[in-house]
Amino acid sequence: MLNEKKIVVVMPAYNAARTLRQTYEGLPFDIVDEVLLVDDSSSDETVTLARELNVTTFQHKRNLGYGRNQKTCYREALKTGADIVIMLHPDYQYSPKLVTSLAGMIGSGHYDVALGSRILGIGALEGGMPLYKFISNRFLTAVQNLLIGYKLSEYHTGFRAFSRQVLESLPVEENSDDFLFDNEILVQAIYFNYQIGEISCPTKYFAEASSISFKRSVKYGLGVLWTSLKFRIQKMGLARFRLFDPERGVRSQRSIRLDQPKENRDAGRNTNAVKKARETL
Repeated sequence: MLNEKKIVVVMPAYNAARTLRQTYEGLPFDIVDEVLLVDDSSSDETVTLARELNVTTFQHKRNLGYGRNQKTCYREALKTGADIVIMLHPDYQYSPKLVTSLAGMIGSGHYDVALGSRILGIGALEGGMPLYKFISNRFLTAVQNLLIGYKLSEYHTGFRAFSRQVLESLPVEENSDDFLFDNEILVQAIYFNYQIGEISCPTKYFAEASSISFKRSVKYGLGVLWTSLKFRIQKMGLARFRLFDPERGVRSQRSIRLDQPKENRDAGRNTNAVKKARETL
């Protein structure tokens, strides 16, 4: 709890067995009330380790993509009654110690979304970010700030926190099931006038840390540009896109089934039994 708000950390996982324990044990459990992990059909021991750590775990029966993983993360976090939901990759690329800072930004009431920026300060390149990724990050961020009329140091960090209201109102089910989800949800938050704050976050790039290939990075970059153009086109009244339809946000929340069978969800730290969730379709 922080300022009487329930804090839930969600971890979208895929083959994270080597780094999950280190990430989990670094969490500030003086404020974190619950940790949820959604496994996207890993081929390693991610789920087994999650069971050992007594983390509330959900498992996709087949690999559905990073974006779909997040959709499951946020849906299940809201069902727990979370007031603040913090996404932290279990690959230890971001410091779990900064969960408190992100939660505080939202718990203070000043911000609706909080980001752990790799760009603020000088940490990105020192942490091992490849030069081509750094350059593309700066280019895409500059273009987005121009098209969207906002000012962030980056839109591409995977360390972020959301208020319950944001996750309940945004049409996140309209977003990509792939990596573009990260960018789309931030652009949606800006479109609907939510306040976004940033903190500086050191990052680490190493063999076990998740990363996408150059080909998929190019696809992501093109998707980012198109998302920004859709934002500007709709703001100008030239077209409408499902991505920015508030009614779809309301309908997606109505579709969340609160009567999910008990066998699809374990009881977190209260049991060692990790059950497979039904495949998210």
